[in-house]
Amino acid sequence: MLPVSRLSIIGLGLLGSSVARAVRAHMPGVTITGHDANPAHRETARAIQLCDDVTDTAGSAVIDAELVILCVPVGAMGDVAAEIAPDLPHGVIISDVGSSKASILAALEAALPGHHVIPAHPVAGTEQSGPEAGFSSLFHNRWCILTPPEGADAGKVAQLSAFWERLGANIEIMDATHHDLVLAITSHLPHLIAYTIVGTASDLETVTQSEVIKYSAGGFRDFTRIAASDPTMWRDVFLSNKDAVLEMLQRFTEDLTGLQKAIRLGDGERLFEHFTRTRAIRRGIIEQGQDDARPDFGRGER
Repeated sequence: MLPVSRLSIIGLGLLGSSVARAVRAHMPGVTITGHDANPAHRETARAIQLCDDVTDTAGSAVIDAELVILCVPVGAMGDVAAEIAPDLPHGVIISDVGSSKASILAALEAALPGHHVIPAHPVAGTEQSGPEAGFSSLFHNRWCILTPPEGADAGKVAQLSAFWERLGANIEIMDATHHDLVLAITSHLPHLIAYTIVGTASDLETVTQSEVIKYSAGGFRDFTRIAASDPTMWRDVFLSNKDAVLEMLQRFTEDLTGLQKAIRLGDGERLFEHFTRTRAIRRGIIEQGQDDARPDFGRGER
């Protein structure tokens, strides 16, 4: 039995298009209706037959949905929810794929009182964007964190969990505020660091842009991959999760200052101990299947 039979996807970028492709692959009986605010994205989605129907308004996409997934920038969640509110059917689940959860939960509950709002965060993605960027295996063996509000309907939470499990994801239930603290260090801060390092390299007056590109070592190339992520999405993530990000940034700054001191004093023992400890974290990530041990991390294969 399918978790849902009628799905609405609002926002047909990387995550929205990946959801559509994954549903096609794993739940072919589900009817998918999509909408994107960008007319060019709607035309592309129609041309590649991403959904059964692509509508010109968000409201018309949700009229008969059992599950609505908002795949829009975090800062747009409240406005989009308010736009679709008059057309939502009774009993529908409204969820999302945003990277920060407390602010989204507050925005959706304010815009959609009386509806089943269950935020979700599939911890997966690439630096690509647009309807053609998605792929059906994006969520395979990745975590999808659900952050239902207190008093959420247990049956609806189970239904949404079953949906993501059918797409290959592993499910974790978590408090929204705790989620934001965890993701601040595992996702948001690394992106902020990547944007900063790549920006610093491009600003160096003594190093030309061609040299930065020509002599990029593997570490810098990985930073440029992260820093190529969607700027609108990440602007909204940092602003919506600013308290947790600032807390983790302060911790990081203190640790970085400690390493700076160790280098200045020639404290090789401190550096070796720190690098040994962090190397073990990498092994743990590989052992849990959250990345690949190959030199390209397996990212060349989908």
